[in-house]
Amino acid sequence: METSHISALRTKHAGLERQIEQEMARPVPDDTLLQDLKRRKLRIKEEIAQIH
Repeated sequence: METSHISALRTKHAGLERQIEQEMARPVPDDTLLQDLKRRKLRIKEEIAQIH
């Protein structure tokens, strides 16, 4: 169970990273959206670290 949970978290983390990259590639990135995505990505990273 723990391994599948970590795998799911890593998948979400990678998806958020892609969204951040896509938003930053726009001519005028939405700073509020970027902050939210980065905050969510950090929470997932912290959760992964707690499991290890």
